[in-house]
Amino acid sequence: MGSLDCLQPRGLMVSFGNASGAVPPFELATLSAKGSLYVTRPTLVTYTAKRDDLVAGAKDLFEVVSSGKVKIEINHRHALKDAAQAHRDLEARKTTGSTILVP
Repeated sequence: MGSLDCLQPRGLMVSFGNASGAVPPFELATLSAKGSLYVTRPTLVTYTAKRDDLVAGAKDLFEVVSSGKVKIEINHRHALKDAAQAHRDLEARKTTGSTILVP
């Protein structure tokens, strides 16, 4: 409910994953009471199911990254031989930003 309280009228709340746990059920009438709010739970597979959509999305992503509008932080680098440790660090939430494997 706290996330909905942060929205302005006609605001959109997007739920990506369940890292903090599942979103508890709520009455849909709450959305209208708080100002005609919208809630969505997108999945990548829906947006990339068609090859043309996948290619267009990838093109858009690489354009925005190469333009410098989006900066990708690489905070952790692991040698490829240490891939198992990289996975353990990710699973244990010991990383921030991007983690990459280098040959």
